[in-house]
Amino acid sequence: MKDKVAVIGVGCTKFGDRHERSFEELICDAAFEAYADAGIEPAEIEAAYLGTYLPGPGGGKAAVSLADALRLYDRPITRVENYCATGTDAFRNGCLAIAAGAHDVVLVLGAEKLKDRGGRGIPRLGHPLLARGNTAPGLFALAANRYMHTFGLGRETLARVAVKNHRNGARNERAHLRMEVTEEQVLKAPIIAWPFGLLDCCPTTDGAAAAIICRADLARRFLKPPVLVKGAGLAVTTGRPYFDPTFDYLGFRSTQAAARQAYAMAGVTPADIDFAEVHDCFTWTEISNLEDLGFCKKGEGGQLVEEGRTALEGDLPVNPSGGLKSFGHPIGASGVRMIYECVTQLRGEAGSRQVKDPELGLAHNVGGPGAVACVVVLGRS
Repeated sequence: MKDKVAVIGVGCTKFGDRHERSFEELICDAAFEAYADAGIEPAEIEAAYLGTYLPGPGGGKAAVSLADALRLYDRPITRVENYCATGTDAFRNGCLAIAAGAHDVVLVLGAEKLKDRGGRGIPRLGHPLLARGNTAPGLFALAANRYMHTFGLGRETLARVAVKNHRNGARNERAHLRMEVTEEQVLKAPIIAWPFGLLDCCPTTDGAAAAIICRADLARRFLKPPVLVKGAGLAVTTGRPYFDPTFDYLGFRSTQAAARQAYAMAGVTPADIDFAEVHDCFTWTEISNLEDLGFCKKGEGGQLVEEGRTALEGDLPVNPSGGLKSFGHPIGASGVRMIYECVTQLRGEAGSRQVKDPELGLAHNVGGPGAVACVVVLGRS
C-alpha cells in the first residue's frame, strides 16, 4: 500500500456541543468541505467508508446514514466500528480498497453524535455483572495508577499534558474546548477517577471529518498537493486485559503491534516521524502511548513532556491540533479528524499551530481500553 494511495481532500466540522446540527448535517458539512478541498464532484466518488461507533437517534446504525445524507446511492458503502480506532480503521479500509485495485476514488467519513442522548457520557456495554459500574475513566485509571506507582510519575506531569494540549487547541478554531488551562487548575479540578481529575479527561463531543483518497498516480489532477499514505497498522488484543494475569498495566500491546506494522510498511522508524496525533483520551494515555509508539523507552514518556519535547516548538510535536483533550472526541470521527490534521500540517496550512517543515506525520487511536489500536503514517513526498 505504501505510496499507492494519496489523500487529495479533507474536511472537518467544528467539534463541540452541536445540538443545532443533525448527524446527517454534520456528514454533509464535512464531506462537502472535502469535495471542495479536492476539487472533485460527488459523482466521482466510487465507494465510501463510514466510521461511527454509537448508533443514536440521529443516525449511524448502518452505511445508509451516509448514503442518504450525501445521496451516494448504488455504490458500495461500508460502515466500520472498532471502538475508538473506528475512524482510523475506516481510513485504513478505504486505502486497502484502492491499493487492491477495487476503486480509484473513495470517500472516508467519520461522524458521531454523542450529545443528543438521554444519558450522560458513553453507555457501558458488556456483561451485566462483570462490566457493571465500569467507565472509560475508571478503566484507564486502573492502568494509570499501576504505571505511576511503577515509574514514580506524579499528577503534575499528567497536568502538563493537559496544559500543552489545551494551549494547542486554543489556537484551533474547530476545537471543542478552546481555553488554555494552568497546571494548578488541572490539579485542583474535581476528581473523576483517581488520578484523573475533570481536566485530565477529554470531553464528550459531536463532530464529523472526511478524507477523499485516490490512486496516487491520479492525484496530481486534483487541486491540492497530494499527501501519500506510507503505512498503516491495525492490531486487536483482548477487550478484558484485566482478566489476563500477565497484563502489567504499563501500556497497551495493541498499539505496539499496530505501530510495528505501520513502520514496517512505511519503511521508517519512530525517529523519522516529525509530529504525531496521539490518542489522549486521558492525560496519562498520551504518555503511555508515546512509549508504545516507540518514541522513547517504557517509563520515559513523562520525561518527553517535562522537557517540552512534545510541545508545538519541540522536536516531536504531539497533538498540535489540541488532541482529544481539547479538540474533543466524537468517537467515530476522531481518527478521520486526525488524518485531517496530519494532511493540514503536511501541506503547511495549519496557521498558528503549524509545526516546522514536517515530512512525516502519524495518527494513532487506541480503544477498548487497549483492545484495539490503529496507526497510520502519512508523508508529503
